[in-house]
Order: sequence, then C-alpha cells, then structure tokens
Amino acid sequence: MNAAAEAAVINAVPKQLFIGGSWSDATDGATLDVRDPATGQTLCSVADASPADGMAALDAAVKTQPEMAALSPRERADILTTAFELLHERIDDLALLMTLEMGKPVAEAKGEITYAAEFFRHFASEAVRIDGGYQTAPAGGSRFLITKQPVGPSILITPWNFPMAMGTRKLGPAIAAGCTSVIKPAEQTPLSMLALAAILAEAGLPAGAVNVITCTDAGAVMEPMIKSGLARKLSFTGSTKIGKLLLEQCADKVLRTSMELGGNAPFIVFDDADLDEAVSGAMAAKMRNMGEACTAANRIYVHADVIDEFAALLAERMGGLRVGRGTEDGVDVGPLIDQATLDKVTRLVADAVDRGARVVTGGSAPDGDGYFYTPTVLTGVARDAAMNSEEIFGPVAPLTPFTEEDEVVGLANATRWGLVGYVYTNDLRRAIRVSEALEFGMVGLNQGVVSNPYAPFGGVKESGLGREGGSIGIDEFLETKYIGITV
Repeated sequence: MNAAAEAAVINAVPKQLFIGGSWSDATDGATLDVRDPATGQTLCSVADASPADGMAALDAAVKTQPEMAALSPRERADILTTAFELLHERIDDLALLMTLEMGKPVAEAKGEITYAAEFFRHFASEAVRIDGGYQTAPAGGSRFLITKQPVGPSILITPWNFPMAMGTRKLGPAIAAGCTSVIKPAEQTPLSMLALAAILAEAGLPAGAVNVITCTDAGAVMEPMIKSGLARKLSFTGSTKIGKLLLEQCADKVLRTSMELGGNAPFIVFDDADLDEAVSGAMAAKMRNMGEACTAANRIYVHADVIDEFAALLAERMGGLRVGRGTEDGVDVGPLIDQATLDKVTRLVADAVDRGARVVTGGSAPDGDGYFYTPTVLTGVARDAAMNSEEIFGPVAPLTPFTEEDEVVGLANATRWGLVGYVYTNDLRRAIRVSEALEFGMVGLNQGVVSNPYAPFGGVKESGLGREGGSIGIDEFLETKYIGITV
C-alpha cells in the first residue's frame, strides 16, 4: 500500500467531535494523537473532548430523543439498511483506515467491516418486529396491554480491538429501538467511529441521534454524563476492572446497563477429536485479531494422549504465519496495539517458561519498530502460570495436558470469567455433557468462532451482564410498559 493512498484515507475522515449533527473542535482546542502501532508514528490528531463537551453531546441526545422515538420502525430500518449498504460500498477505504489505526491486516479488517455491517442489516429487520401483547385479565373486567418503548438516551463505550464492529453492535439496536446515543470510542482507535458517524449522518439519521466523543481522559468525561441522570442506559465493552467502576457510577441513577467484559476462554481438545479440525479451530479462536479478543482461546487444554501431536500441528501452522505491517501484501499477523500490551505478553511468556513450559515456536518479539510479537506455541504450561489467570491478548497459544473429563471441566470453570469456552470432541454424549457443564455464556462446539450478529453474545460471572446481537439484542434498549384497561 502506498503512502499517498494511506494519507488520502486518513485525510477523508473528520477529526472533530460529532455533536448535534455538527462537527466541532473540543471547547479548549485540545487534540489527541492517533498512532500507527506498526511504526509508532503519528497518523493524525483528533479532538480531545472535555467534560463540557461530553455534557453537550448528552444534551444533544436528550434533545433529539423525542424525534428519534417518533420515527416509524420502517424509517429506522431504512436508515440502518442504507448505512449497511454504504459500509459495503466503502469497505476498501474503511478497512485500510482500521489497519492504520489498530494494526490488523487489511484482509482481516475487511472481514470486520462485513461483520460490522451485518449488525445494521440484522437490526434493520428487528426494528420492524418490536412486539407487545394484549390479554384479558384472569378475573375479567379489564385488559392488559403490553408495549415496548425506547429506553432513552444511551451512553455507549467501545474498545479498540474491533473499532467498527463494536460500534455497530451497540448502535444497531439503539437506532432500531429508537434511542439516541453518545458513543465514545477508545482513544487508540477513534477514526473508524468518526467515519461511521459520517456514514450514519449520510444515511439520514436525525441530527443529534448519534453523537461521538473522542477523548484521552475517559473517566473525567464520562462520569459527569453517567451521574447526571440525563442518560437512561449505558452499554460498555472493555475490561472487567473498568466495567465494575462504571456499574458503581450507574448505581446512583439506576441506569440500565449492558456489560461485555473480560474473558479467559478455555479451549478443550479431547483424545477423540479430529486433530486437523481442532488445530484449525484453535487458529481461529487464538489468532483472530492477533489474539487481541475477549473471545480468544486463552487456556488450551489438550488430552495427554494427543498433546504432542496437537502441539506439532499447531506450531507448524503458527510458525508459518507472516508477521508485518497490516498494509503489506501477504501479512497474516499485525502488531499489538501498544507497548503496554507487548510488555504484558512478553511477561506472561517469560513466567510460563520459568515455570517449566517449553517453547515449540516463537517466544519473542522480533527486532525493529512497532509492537510486534512472534506467533508462539508453548506446551507443558503449568496450571499456576500467570497466563492461566490473566488475559494474554496476544498471539500466544499455551497448551496444558489433562486426562479426565471431570478434571478438565473443573479447570475450565476455575476462573472468575465466563464469556466463552470451546470444546472439540466427536463423542455426542460428551459434547452435550461438557457444553452444559461449562460455566460460560457461549460455547463453541467443534468450532473456533462463536461471534455472529444473529446470535446472542455475552457472558456470565465477571464477563458481563446482558446480551448483544441476536433477536434479544434489541431488548437491551427497550422498556416494557404495562397498561391496564377497564372495559
């Protein structure tokens, strides 16, 4: 990819805050730098919002809420459908933009744009299927009318690892339900969300229905908005630590909350599994987004009878991946998002090796600029290794042996998180037993990718509250109202 094409894509994106349908600088003129994680160089600067800017955005959402709620379901669906089409029309530029700001290879970024667009198509359909109920009271004499209405102005906070899809996964149901919103993308990846805001405006969304705030001091900007009582909903995707803090802030005004938090996914391979399929599944579950995903396989448990063969097959696949800047042809693995993430991955691998793990392939960061880490397979990882209790968020596959079904289910469940687990087996009875026994909101049974706009996404325990996607995803943005009628 040539520098001129990259510059053109960057220059085409608005760099200001999007409030009330207009682009504006931060009130104090502050800006934040957006960096290319493959080089460490600054791509551009965007507005760095102040707390006053945040409140202005929320005020715009509150002001527009009656107009948004009054749109017919078909009008809301048409806006989402148009936005879906525009995302596909501009997929090349949007994918390059994403690669530049967060590192994933362009081909993978295109996959994310396609995935992101599907949330708009899905919730366009859900917008016209919001239902209710009508029944006669059991004692007679009155009727129960059940209706659903938009919950109201919503605060949406998205992470850096899927900067477009995490936006559409929240905005899709909010728009479909008739809610206005203020959305804050991660400071590392604001450009994809700013581009999305421009697309939604072009698609016909009312001014003030979606407002975008980019900032470095998220706590200072978001807390007054949350505690103001003007918003009625908060949806957050990010770390469990920040999620808990936000829940405390939401408690004061009893805001509706959706939380998609951390993960510590077990990936279980039984001795009767098809190893080629299991390796392919592990590659998908581990290497999507360079391993920087809450759904990434974090603890890989392989039956002792097949762990050596599995490790060799996985190492062959992982070792064959090309590491480099995501804009280059043939690159499979881009950089990690920043130095802190690279340092964490390096620390976790060193800890595992110190505890007896063997490096089958990789195990180090290559020389040169950027935040790269070589795809790594470790075998014989001790059960008390730090990476078994911390999210790795990098291209490292740690293998731990097991022998008994009850043993591995216990190991898999021995975590405070419960987002997703993966199971590979060809024994139908075992598949059902283990899937039901795993304490996770989602299970990938003989498949390494569970995320789908048409299925409910979410976890249990400290992995979150509520569900996104699927037919129930819109319910997170709807209130149920009961009207009693005397006849």
